[in-house]
Amino acid sequence: VISTGRDRQAAGTATKAQRLAVDGILAALAVILGFVSIRIGNIMKISLEDLPVIFAALMFGPVDGAAVAFVGISLYQLFSYGLTVTPPLWVLPFVITGLIVGAFAKKAQYNNTNKQLLLLFLAAELMIWAINSFAIYADAKIYGYSYPTIVSGMLLIRAATAVIKGLILGLISPKILKSLSGITHNGRR
Repeated sequence: VISTGRDRQAAGTATKAQRLAVDGILAALAVILGFVSIRIGNIMKISLEDLPVIFAALMFGPVDGAAVAFVGISLYQLFSYGLTVTPPLWVLPFVITGLIVGAFAKKAQYNNTNKQLLLLFLAAELMIWAINSFAIYADAKIYGYSYPTIVSGMLLIRAATAVIKGLILGLISPKILKSLSGITHNGRR
C-alpha cells in the first residue's frame, strides 16, 4: 500500500516533507533566538533558543528534537564563535534535551497533559542548566579563565533563572502547541 500526504493528514500524522520543513524552520528559529538574548557579561545568557528544540521534540519526537538542536545550536555556535574546540560542549545539552523530551512526548503519543508539559519544560531547563554548568567549567579550563565566581558563583542564579524560565514556558506552551497541531496533525487537545 502506497500512502500519500493526504492519507497521512487524514490519518492524523504529518508527512515527512512537512516534518522536515517544520524542523528546518525550528532550527532556523533556534539560531535567531540564540542571537536575541539577554547577556550578563560573558558569564550568563538568557535566551529562548531551546524553545524550538523542545517544540520539535514535543511535536515529532526524540529524533526531530535532537536534529533541530544539533543543526540550530551548531549553526548558532558557528556564526557566533567560528570553528573552535568547545562548540560540541554547548550543543550537547540541547541535543540531550531534545532526545529526552521527545521520548516522553512519544510515550504520551504526543498528547501530553498541561501538567506534563509544565514538568517537561522545568526538567528541560534544569537539564540544560546542569549540562551547561559542566560546559562552562570545561570551557573555562580549556581557555584559562577559570575563576570561582565565574564558574560556581553563578550556579544558583542560573538555576533560579532556569526554573523561572521553565515555569513560564511550561505555562504558555499548551496554547502554542495546540495551535501548531494543525501543522503537526498530532491531535493535541
